[in-house]
Amino acid sequence: MLDQQRDYVLRTVEERGVRLIRLWFTDVLGNLKSFAISPAELENALEDGMTFDGSAIDGFSRVQEADVLAVPDPNTFEVLPWGDPKSVEARVFCDIHNLDGSPFEGDPRQVLRRNLRAAHEQGFTFYVAPDIEFFYFAPPEKGMAPTPLDEGGFFDLTTTDVAGTLRKETIRTLETMSIPVEYSFHEDAPSQHEIDLRHTDALNMADSVMTFRLVVKEVAAKQGVHATFMPKPLEGVQGSGMHMHFSLFNGDDNAFFTDDDPYNLSPVAKQFMAGLLRHAAEITAVTNQTVNSYKRLVPGFEAPVHISWARNNRSGLIRVPVPKRGNPSATRIEYRSPDPACNPYLAFSVILAAGLKGISEGYELAPEAAANLFELDDAALAALSIDTLPQSLSDSLKVMEKSTLVREALGEHIFEWFLRNKRSEWRAYKTHVSQFEFDRYLRAL
Repeated sequence: MLDQQRDYVLRTVEERGVRLIRLWFTDVLGNLKSFAISPAELENALEDGMTFDGSAIDGFSRVQEADVLAVPDPNTFEVLPWGDPKSVEARVFCDIHNLDGSPFEGDPRQVLRRNLRAAHEQGFTFYVAPDIEFFYFAPPEKGMAPTPLDEGGFFDLTTTDVAGTLRKETIRTLETMSIPVEYSFHEDAPSQHEIDLRHTDALNMADSVMTFRLVVKEVAAKQGVHATFMPKPLEGVQGSGMHMHFSLFNGDDNAFFTDDDPYNLSPVAKQFMAGLLRHAAEITAVTNQTVNSYKRLVPGFEAPVHISWARNNRSGLIRVPVPKRGNPSATRIEYRSPDPACNPYLAFSVILAAGLKGISEGYELAPEAAANLFELDDAALAALSIDTLPQSLSDSLKVMEKSTLVREALGEHIFEWFLRNKRSEWRAYKTHVSQFEFDRYLRAL
């Protein structure tokens, strides 16, 4: 099968006149990286990989162990639908290996592969469908607040909606690249939008999220618009989340579904949810990895802060959507705290690890929290035994560094580098004097 896909890639490059093939991979923080090869090098790259200097990528190799191999995954080959039609380019995602052929432990894609193998050993395939929110702004000017393009709200439609045109072009481009879209609409905040991707297995979805972020920015830039996945770019309105819908399948059967439960949630689903809830605080630094992420995770702006679950309660961390009648394959859970600035390979990895831990250890799911948790005081929440997510990057890192689960899910290399990098980010933020402080204190004190 792999040989057939390699043959397809080589044939397509020749038939389409592809001039450059871009080898894509990500660093630890989820930044897309790339270098290009000519068609003459492609067959060798597919067979043996391409050597490059890993020490040039933050979070990869140390100088004394610099060279690594980028090994293209031929299943991810796509012709890029932008650029000069006379100079066609394609892209292919790569797995990063050590020179001896072993998986490189600093590669987020290899981390996800390892965690997916653990799921497969238990008989499961992990499926993901993300709802990705983002903002369109006028081109930003240094030191200036972002300028929204509209004042719209949920599902607003106008006949001269520039952003609506951008969304349509984005969807067309995504589907050209074999990334199917389920929904798209204007979100609640001014100039905020959402595009929901159709579910697929976690590795393909992580690749799709990386492609999605680039496509959104490319399409916007062509029209002189800046698209951003910053979690909280505007004060006083909701931020951008990346709600993730999950299910585990055993062959063709949805392992989250049963007829024997009022909510049609199987014991596997309940244990997976229990694992997510028990380890939610530990994985939050990975699913919400920036200082800015925690300005979204506050009460009153639809983002969850309470570690709880319910069917139709959006104030909780996990929501259980009601599937369409007679469609057991649609039974799933929605995890609502992650934001679109995360590294999807690492986020999917720690979420899966937490859920599988719940299954293997037989965790018991806490009772449903059906009340609007935003309206309850601390005493009422304590009475319900409902904790909250960490409220800053610093708090998240303190919980993460004690987590055996996250250390094992990420591997020692990425775990230690991530903590160092994010502690440095927190120190820089903590010592920064903001405009808020000038406005509030400079004259008064």
